This record gives sequence, structure tokens and C-alpha cells, in this order.
Amino acid sequence: MKNLINTIVPKVYGFYFNAIALFSKKVAAKKAFDAFCAVRKRKLFPNQKEYLDRVKNEVHTIGTHRIQSYHWQGIKETVLLVHGWESNTFRWRNLIKKLTKADFNIIAFDAPGHGHSSGSYLNVPLYAESLQYMIESYKPKLLVGHSVGGMTILYHQHAYAKSGIEKIVTIGAPSEFYEIMDHYQHLLQLSTRVMKALDTYIKGRFGFHIHDFSTSEFARSNASLGLLFHDRLDTIAPYHASEKVHTNWKNSILVSTEGLGHSMHQDDINEQIKDFLDRGRLFMK
Repeated sequence: MKNLINTIVPKVYGFYFNAIALFSKKVAAKKAFDAFCAVRKRKLFPNQKEYLDRVKNEVHTIGTHRIQSYHWQGIKETVLLVHGWESNTFRWRNLIKKLTKADFNIIAFDAPGHGHSSGSYLNVPLYAESLQYMIESYKPKLLVGHSVGGMTILYHQHAYAKSGIEKIVTIGAPSEFYEIMDHYQHLLQLSTRVMKALDTYIKGRFGFHIHDFSTSEFARSNASLGLLFHDRLDTIAPYHASEKVHTNWKNSILVSTEGLGHSMHQDDINEQIKDFLDRGRLFMK
């Protein structure tokens, strides 16, 4: 029954947006984009809440959002952690164990619409705005991002100049916005009329067309050292995304796995991340 509902509901939304587009493409585009950005905000489990409450830092006002940050004190460089879609800072618990033991100073935050932060919507430019605020506030030189968090980091490096970031780690990050929107169109069975209107709406709101947004292209000008992890069998973000980014990112290496999934909480992965942040230039030889 659940699978049936998950199949039918998107098509109902698609029918609704397609119908609206017959009368107003602008209204249909805005509604379709809002639905695309809507976050199913999940209630924190008791163990997640207990873990995060112990390390709560400041609540930052960024635009209309109140963003919760977290802090683990250390004497080494500051690492800023950027989680993925419909996740929260708790997802970093295994990596944080490694980084705290190595005495890194760690900052993390819940994205708009996630965890303890306010809001109901998220998109990459909005996430990048929050990321820029955190970078200005805490001056990290090291960034680690999972999934959409990794995508956001690479977009941020393209959109915001002189961030001072020296090393970046991405884990299972998508790269091409048009691939995500193609999936959205197929899932909802959106008409060509709606998709063209969506492209116009996105251009007007963010300054780029759907096909313009490509972290593999953004990576060409990225001067930071990069370490990319991606599983060949990832069913959430395609493996070729990190392949394309790595091809264009001069100072990067790609670690390919098979069967570790999208989340990559494994001890070996976290150990490699820690080592790269600690002495990353060894990886670039």
C-alpha cells in the first residue's frame, strides 16, 4: 500500500501542476518549484536529540531562518560539516569521533528545514547562503559535505569568492542539476510546458538556467584540495557525478567504492577523511 501511495501521489501533484500551467505557467512553475524544495521535516529520535543537545552552540539568524549550530572544541584547524537532504548534524557522529580524537575544532549546523533549524524548504542557493554565513563566522579551512551538502559546497566555492577554504571532502554528491530535474519531471510526469516555465522561474530567481548548474563545471576553477568518495552502486546520487567532478577538478582524487551505499558511515571512510584533513597533501602525490 505504501509503495502504491508513493507512486500515485507524485502523479497527482504532476497532474495538478500540468493543469495550472494551461492557465498560468508562472503560477505552475512556482508551485512545482516549492514542491521540489519542500522538506519532510522528521522528528528527532531521542538518541539524536540527546546527542545534539549536548553540543548545541549558537542559533544564528540567517535571512528569515534560525539556524542551529553545534561545536566540538579542538586545537587544530576548524572543520565545518555540511549534511545532506532530510538529514541533520547527527549523521556525522561517527566521523566526529575520529575528528575529536584527532583534536580538530569542529563546527556543524542543521540546514534550513532540518534538525533544530527553522523552515520548511531547502534549495542549494539557500543552503550556500547559510554555509557562507558559517564560514564568515567560524573561519574554517576544511569543509566536509555529504550528498546535497557536498553539492552545496562546490556551488558555494563557485558563487562566493575568497572563502579561504584549503581542503574539501564530498561524499556521494550529485553534480548536474538537470539530472535531478529530469528525475523530478519523470516522477511527476510534468509536461514540457511546466519544465520550460520552471527553467524560466529558476533563471529569474537565481540567475542560472537548469543546465547551467553543474558542479563538474564549477570544479574547473576550484583551487582547494579535494577528496571525493562515491559508491559505484549508489542509487541516490549517480557515481558518474563524482567522476565528472574529479575529471575537471585539478587538485582532487576520487575514492571509488562498491557496496558501501550512499551514506558511507563506515570506519574506513571516516579514517581516510581524517587523514586527508590532517595531512592532505600526501594524497595528492
